[in-house]
Amino acid sequence: MKYELVIGLETHVELNTESKIFCSCGGHSASQEPNDCVCPACSGMPGMLPVMNKHVVELAATAGLLLNCEISRYTTFDKKNYYYPDLPCAYQITQLNHPICTNGLVKLKTSEGERDIRIKQIHMEEDAGKLVHVGKASYVDFNRTSVPLIEIVTQPDFRSAEEVVVYLNKLKTMFRAGGISDCELGTMRCDVNISVRPEGSEEYGVRSEIKNMTSFESIERAIRYEAQRHMDAIEFETEVLVQETRRFDDVTGKTYAMRNKETEADYRYFPDANLMPIIIDDEWFEEIKANMPAAIDEKADEYRAAGISENEIEMIIDNHNVSTLLDAVVEMGCDPKSAVGWILTECAGVLRKNGKLIKDLDISAEKMAAIIKMVDSGDINRMNGRKTLTAVLEEDVDPAAYVKENGFDKKVDTATIEAIMDKVLAENTQALEDFRNGKVKAKQALFGACMRELKGIGDPAVIREMLDKKLG
Repeated sequence: MKYELVIGLETHVELNTESKIFCSCGGHSASQEPNDCVCPACSGMPGMLPVMNKHVVELAATAGLLLNCEISRYTTFDKKNYYYPDLPCAYQITQLNHPICTNGLVKLKTSEGERDIRIKQIHMEEDAGKLVHVGKASYVDFNRTSVPLIEIVTQPDFRSAEEVVVYLNKLKTMFRAGGISDCELGTMRCDVNISVRPEGSEEYGVRSEIKNMTSFESIERAIRYEAQRHMDAIEFETEVLVQETRRFDDVTGKTYAMRNKETEADYRYFPDANLMPIIIDDEWFEEIKANMPAAIDEKADEYRAAGISENEIEMIIDNHNVSTLLDAVVEMGCDPKSAVGWILTECAGVLRKNGKLIKDLDISAEKMAAIIKMVDSGDINRMNGRKTLTAVLEEDVDPAAYVKENGFDKKVDTATIEAIMDKVLAENTQALEDFRNGKVKAKQALFGACMRELKGIGDPAVIREMLDKKLG
């Protein structure tokens, strides 16, 4: 018998905010040590009341617009009641009755063709804390408590593990490019609801939920294992399937039962009386739409038209800081291909030297554009442009002032270059003799000596050409 896989996803994404959803403690990247980013409000102290973070609403609505959702102009919060050690209030503030986004749609391209995945809803909620197990001891870290999340709930429209991975990659790319979330490991978590039914059947099978998956590879492996388990149970009666929550073990590649699947009634939802309804009026809604990032497909086409390679496009779109910086310097008059080279190669090189990644890039568009323009116009050579960039990234200097202070903008005529070249050749007779005897590397040594004498002033390409002629 042939079987059909039926999958729905609940994807939790931590939002890029400077503070938590209901208090002023720092957001998801603020904490350095366990429990160093906690206050009486997010640790559940009696009498403390939540205060809504406006930016969370804006990011949630933006995510909904990117996923073609209807945005609820009236949205409310509810309390989801359950006890767990990392949930200090014994309830989670979430949305049930009036979620902020509903009825979305995502188009996927897979090896099987195009697929439409319907989004049931997106709702805002607070995260729980984190349990840390060390040997036989367990500790609770409340830093993550009340970090803002959106949960994207799909209809059961997926029919393969491939579709699930393509969808999650598309979410990650959209949200990174839009500055909604960095979607790093742990900040994007997925619950996979899976069942199997005979091909052609309209009835759903018994559903299993695999909780808190963070790795796309693990998600794919878990789906394949769970699908086979369900098919074996139906075909060969290897076990009786029950609706339950399961976990995936990366080492064994198998899923294991955790508990019976809860229903909505188990959580005893009721409206949160401490939070007023949120009304998104026309003015605010237009502001959210005006600040919405361009669709990633449109941005990719725009970059292709500028002659940027596919690998570079992928790197740009994958990082909100990079795409924002690139767009800004191009708007200031820089050539797109030149700007991409400076950002993805030169900036990345300086960051790597200092143990950082491209996502850590922190330079104003004005300073970046100033360096690119000085090099492209010939005011300074590329080597001195690199030195200036390094100083800007490491010491936040003013590029123009740094260039002037170090004499990088001084012009040198060909007569001066030739005189210095003659001096270098006279002082480096052994290197000159080596070159004449066929040692190609000796020419590079002579070129380096000329550059040192000129103290970085002059165009290296011109100096190299003049040296070639002189060595004739």
